Amino acid sequence: MDWTEKHRPSTLSEVRGNDKARDAFEEWARTWDDHREAVILHGSPGVGKTSAAHALAADLDWPTIELNASDSRTKDVIERVAGEAAKSGTLTAGGGGRRLVIMDEADNIHGNADRGGARAITGLVKEASQPMVLIANEFYEMSNGLRNNCREIEFRDVSPRSIVPVLRDICRKEGIEYESDALETIAEKNSGDLRGAVKDLQAIAETTDRLTADDVVTGDRDTTEGIFDYLDVVIKEADAETALKASYDVDETPDDLINWIEDNMPKDYEGAELARAYGALSNADRWLGRVRATQNYSFWRYATDNMTAGVAAARDGTKGGWTRYGPPSYWSKLGRSKGTRQTRDDIAQRIATIDGVSMRTARREIMPFLASMTHHCKNRELTVTMAATYEMEAEHVSFITGSGKDTNKVQSIVEDAQQRQAEAAVEHSGGAFEGGKASGPSETDAELADGSAEGGDDGTEPTEQQVTLGGGEGDSESAEDDDPTVPDSDDAEDDEQQSGLSDFM
Repeated sequence: MDWTEKHRPSTLSEVRGNDKARDAFEEWARTWDDHREAVILHGSPGVGKTSAAHALAADLDWPTIELNASDSRTKDVIERVAGEAAKSGTLTAGGGGRRLVIMDEADNIHGNADRGGARAITGLVKEASQPMVLIANEFYEMSNGLRNNCREIEFRDVSPRSIVPVLRDICRKEGIEYESDALETIAEKNSGDLRGAVKDLQAIAETTDRLTADDVVTGDRDTTEGIFDYLDVVIKEADAETALKASYDVDETPDDLINWIEDNMPKDYEGAELARAYGALSNADRWLGRVRATQNYSFWRYATDNMTAGVAAARDGTKGGWTRYGPPSYWSKLGRSKGTRQTRDDIAQRIATIDGVSMRTARREIMPFLASMTHHCKNRELTVTMAATYEMEAEHVSFITGSGKDTNKVQSIVEDAQQRQAEAAVEHSGGAFEGGKASGPSETDAELADGSAEGGDDGTEPTEQQVTLGGGEGDSESAEDDDPTVPDSDDAEDDEQQSGLSDFM
């Protein structure tokens, strides 16, 4: 049995290394009826966030409902499972009818924006009538809306000094003899990660009767190959088998390693051997593509075979001399474009959240159409509608339209969009801000509806009044059709543009 589960804290007082966070978490729970906020526990993996949530539930006798499978985080699942639990206040088992809803990996919710998960969670924390705990590694990977509607508690990395007593207690319960230096070495090696330390302890204890410092040292990888040394091995010196085995000691993922090899290989290879090496890298890239498409990381081995053994086998003999290797140029390109990519992804996430599509669909299908329709803000009304719909700021409008974000044109569009959002908020308030004005149809509306209003007291045509009051009302169409004095060219054009965006969205 996994010791991290077997020896999980059964009470909050057993959670080690984060006393301040633990106390704040307990205070949140005991005063929940006063504030009714959800809470986000965030910090590095393995510091005890999930354990603290279950320990708290045990202390307060609250049953738990946990949703932690990333691939099931659709809007429907969230509303059916977590939503039902969070909104129900009728549970009679223990804790005065309370239950604790725990959502793990909450910082990954944005990955399912195509299925409405992010919006569902944000709405849920606002409406929940049961305590909710969201657990995240990266607090700032979560949406602003979600962060702003929750209390946040940070769990810091657990110090080696706090890890050692936990390991000592497990050894006592498991009947394991140990040297103090061994436990201290495990704690130092896993500084910050309590879960990792427990896993290492179990792995080593299963291979020896008495835990010594030497067991810990030999249980770790002896050396890590430097990337520049490895490039010499794979590109210049080793045969296929040696190159593959040497790659096991390189502290780079296959995604990064292929970039290192690809950028530096042409410095030593040429002609037919370069062509063969590129063929091997091409095969490696195909396997990496399958990993990204299927999330099946067992395919990494085939990618590594091709980019290491394949490249080494493509070489004619060995190479001599010294070569100035350097980091992949791809990385410097990413660095230069980081700000642009962040803006792009921010826009895509807004579109994904509003429209209920994936980030990929937002980037590849929706954003190009928006860019074409609003190019250089030539269609100003459509650009304002876009900015208002997706709550865009100046940098977002600039990115989509290609106009400078500091220009008067973009600034005025953003201002108009914000004004439109404010007006929409008032309109959707159900008349709460209209100073007690009746919400039913006015006499003027009725007259326009049956075509009886033909002009004002001063004899002027009621054109503007008809156009203003006719927006969105079915009867107003007949009023405009019956009155040939109503100009429809400009307004019709705007209506077509707006409806086109609505249909598209």
